[in-house]
Amino acid sequence: MKQGLYGLLAAGLLSAILSDGPVRAMAEDMSEPTQAQPTLPQEKLTIVSTSGHHAFSVELATTPRQQQVGEMFRTQLPADSGMLFLWATPQQSDMWMENTLVPLDIVFIAPDQRIQAIAENAVPRSLAHISSHGPATATLELPGGTAARLGIMVGDKVESPSLTKKS
Repeated sequence: MKQGLYGLLAAGLLSAILSDGPVRAMAEDMSEPTQAQPTLPQEKLTIVSTSGHHAFSVELATTPRQQQVGEMFRTQLPADSGMLFLWATPQQSDMWMENTLVPLDIVFIAPDQRIQAIAENAVPRSLAHISSHGPATATLELPGGTAARLGIMVGDKVESPSLTKKS
């Protein structure tokens, strides 16, 4: 499960209250995931580092449910793919790998669109919390080993249309 369960529950409850939607819909959205989610809308993302410009096609996880499921139950990730979790406001981002079957590099993006922390090769199925170590505006998941293979480091710039809109 991605992000904290309490934060997701609060977001779902607030959404139901604001939209006056049925509580049943919220319960369905917050049920424990049991399978991979369909491919989400995608956009191009580039990481600009001293080793070059590295292009990815990333899925956009924007709703609480999409963020909760994330990369869970997927058995492979193409080398040039990823998932971008966009937060409404800069916040502490805590991720973990429950029901995630492949190793991931988890890249935390600061409000200035620079990488503030990287957790390389996060262990599949682990419940250990992986922290952004400060407010992040987004979190990027890449296939495990990508950061080392491409020389991606803390301080590198991340460019994407969704991040540009937030600036």
